Amino acid sequence: MVWEAPNSRIGDYPAEYNQKVHGPYDPARYYGPRDTPLGEVKLGELQKWLGRRNFHPRAMVQCASRATWRWRHKYVFPVRSNAAFLYQFIFCTSIFYYTINYKKFWDHAHYKYH
Repeated sequence: MVWEAPNSRIGDYPAEYNQKVHGPYDPARYYGPRDTPLGEVKLGELQKWLGRRNFHPRAMVQCASRATWRWRHKYVFPVRSNAAFLYQFIFCTSIFYYTINYKKFWDHAHYKYH
């Protein structure tokens, strides 16, 4: 088995990024070809639109990373940010712990004792 070097390694810029065209690198931006946003896709074109998506695990990780960076730019990094970041963190933590402890809640039935 021969190890082949991937097209882009961890920590490298995306292959589509060109500093002369795009300017400073922004990790929250997708540098690939532009396509129709999901909200503007008609139902008849949905199958073709999904066919143009990249469902490779690396592409999914890159998508999640871009979403995380966009969230950070909006809620965490501003100089005059509000408490939205804190509320979102508390809400997500609550949902996470409720999910992992759901079995304990499910087994605890509320009975009416006479």
